[in-house]
Amino acid sequence: MPLIGESFPHIEVQTTHGMVRLPGDYKGKWFVLFSHPADFTPVCTTEFVAFQRRYEEFRKLDCELIGLSIDQVFSHIKWIEWIRENLKVEIEFPIIADNTGSVSNMLGLIHPDKGTNTVRAVFIVDPDGVLRAILYYPQELGRNIDEIVRMVEALKVSDEEGVAIPANWPNNELIGDSVIIHPATSVEEAKKRIEEYKHYDWWFCYK
Repeated sequence: MPLIGESFPHIEVQTTHGMVRLPGDYKGKWFVLFSHPADFTPVCTTEFVAFQRRYEEFRKLDCELIGLSIDQVFSHIKWIEWIRENLKVEIEFPIIADNTGSVSNMLGLIHPDKGTNTVRAVFIVDPDGVLRAILYYPQELGRNIDEIVRMVEALKVSDEEGVAIPANWPNNELIGDSVIIHPATSVEEAKKRIEEYKHYDWWFCYK
């Protein structure tokens, strides 16, 4: 399975929007690939509605969504029809139909001790096709979609400003919405840090 910092595998997949090449078709954009155990299940339905409700927030971050399970494409199509007709929510992002399980096995989404369906995994991939973050959840636990939005935003800020992001950002208990300056690498730089930035010590500076 791919690891954080590696290039996302080059694969071609069948989706509800036709064939998609990953990561190529998303070059220049962030994307979040997330797996769900099965169509027509309650927790997965709540997640898909939650992802769709926040789709505009992802788009504002120049980030696309793509779902995945081992169901066939006709099942995906019927399920999103059910969501539209019964919950009045239009699922706009594509869903991969990995009915052979080849993509799921490649990405480490099937954990035998948790059954034959995919666990709830999240892969955040940057515009260069590099895997930046991975989350895994068991089938019985629905995800916090706001946290995934926060992760994409935080990674973008980290890249753009060359900083690290504190816990619970932008509502950190110590420094609020500030970001952390990377530690100094010399005695001279350490001295300058406490003159240039807010700080608790030379190794804990922020702006």
